[in-house]
Amino acid sequence: MSLSEEETRRLADVVRLQPTKNKELQEQWGLDSGSEVHRYLEGHLKEYYYRDDNSLIRATSEAAELVDVEPGVEDDAGGEGDGTPSVIRVPELEARVFRVVAGPEERSESVVSVLNKLREEFDADPDVEAVRRALQSLRRKGVVEVVYRTVPTFRLAVERDAVDVEIV
Repeated sequence: MSLSEEETRRLADVVRLQPTKNKELQEQWGLDSGSEVHRYLEGHLKEYYYRDDNSLIRATSEAAELVDVEPGVEDDAGGEGDGTPSVIRVPELEARVFRVVAGPEERSESVVSVLNKLREEFDADPDVEAVRRALQSLRRKGVVEVVYRTVPTFRLAVERDAVDVEIV
């Protein structure tokens, strides 16, 4: 199956952002709903993606080769086999969130706390929902964990310097 320029670009997004959700692709592609993303994936890229056991969107190995793009997460090559990624490829906001969120030995913090750190550190004012989505995306990539207290709170699941963060 030959892909159009748009299909190739969008398939590259799937590879780069995996594991991902409809909402992330909706924002990346400027679509109006997650349903539109699903229709596009099924209508144009059905052979090149699948949903894992957690219903997250992942690209097939054939897709990664076809678009010649590095996947969003590279597992630790050190042979530890613990599933800790050694490299994550993320949008700029996620890279910033990774930089400021509490470390693995620190007390976990709320989305609003992370937002305030972003404001201080980067003189940026992202939407609170964008910060929440960034934290959840980092969680799916295995580098942030959730601690449930009165509200869900977050902290790194790995040492900050154990993961290379590349902005896509």
